[in-house]
Amino acid sequence: MIKTQLTAASVVGRVLAGASLTEVLQDVWRVESSLSKQQRGAVQDLSYGVLRFYGQLGVILELLLKKPLRDRSLCHLLLVSLYQLQYSRVLPHTVVDQAVSASRCLVKGSGMQGLVNAVLRNFIRQQEKLLKQAAEKEIGRYSHPQWWVDKLRRQYPKNFAAILSANNKRPPMTLRVNRRMISVEAYCDLLTENGMQAEVLWPGALLLSQPVRVESLPGFVMGLVTVQDAGAQLAAPLLDVHDGMRVLDACAAPGGKSTHLLELANISLSVLDNDPERLIQVQQNLERLRMASERLICGDAANPDAWWDKQPYDRILADVPCSASGVVCRHPDIKWLRRESDLTKFAITQQAILDALWKILRKNGKLLYVTCSVFAEENTMQIEKFLKHHSDACQLPLSVAAMMDGQLLPDTQHDGFFYTLLQKT
Repeated sequence: MIKTQLTAASVVGRVLAGASLTEVLQDVWRVESSLSKQQRGAVQDLSYGVLRFYGQLGVILELLLKKPLRDRSLCHLLLVSLYQLQYSRVLPHTVVDQAVSASRCLVKGSGMQGLVNAVLRNFIRQQEKLLKQAAEKEIGRYSHPQWWVDKLRRQYPKNFAAILSANNKRPPMTLRVNRRMISVEAYCDLLTENGMQAEVLWPGALLLSQPVRVESLPGFVMGLVTVQDAGAQLAAPLLDVHDGMRVLDACAAPGGKSTHLLELANISLSVLDNDPERLIQVQQNLERLRMASERLICGDAANPDAWWDKQPYDRILADVPCSASGVVCRHPDIKWLRRESDLTKFAITQQAILDALWKILRKNGKLLYVTCSVFAEENTMQIEKFLKHHSDACQLPLSVAAMMDGQLLPDTQHDGFFYTLLQKT
């Protein structure tokens, strides 16, 4: 446990200093190649857990310390240990003993080891009281930055608490059945035969009762099924594609929506992304599902002149870069890496992409604007501005009961997404 505590503390420290959790973990797996599968799982669980509840754990640590710790690595070790005491099943005395031993690897002398021991044992003795005190501050109650809480309260006065709560839950695992190869009913039978249970959320979308390793999914390698959030599975059907259409999936990597489009109709699909490495992921997904895209293009969606072949598209899927505020349960580091000013930057990029792609859409064609954000600046406000400046655009109704003005709020079954379907008149 000492190794996992120290590694997780290092991961948390690097993320709080500004690095992406996914990238940090990939770097750790590369450098710490001797870590066992069990240790990797523990490091990942601790890292995600601390960042999921960092607001609460940080307030509790402040209450337990007489003054802030200068040694940030020791602070991160205490956060990891507090998470274990509050949220794991490890025996409390084991957590404390291992944390004290781990602290010897960070600082010399017995003073800091005594402090680690005292802080953690005080938490155990005063746990209920400290949790109540932490909840008196909104950052401690909701484990989100204060600006985030304030913005959601303004934009969703009736739903903000539920959104914040959903963000702090472990993400659901949902599957998309490749109905070109197998029916939903037949795949459910396969799951049952392999000891797995699933609930049908909407056509083709299955929510597993318990997450499993991707490799253990029956028929995954054969392309029978894809792991994709249920909210993301709405994109392809909403775009309304039909056989023979010329379609562009902009900002496409890693390709979940691209492959879904190809499952729904025989289309001529162009797949665009500005990251060549992520396009490799798209190609791998296409190959696993035994599909082919007519064109894989590395380019900037905001600059079609550099890659467009001058033939207009019947349909365009614009899944634009955004704050990712709707997928926080999968990426808890987002809460602490984002700044409110980032929303303005994203909005500028989104507007540039939307304006550029609109020019290459065929008359009477449709464009689906998508974000995985819950903030109005990137969603409804963005579309209102676009409609004011484009007289040839009209907004089409979306018949999805779970949406509120195109906004799908995150809950225990899916992430948060925003959808708007525009037609060129």
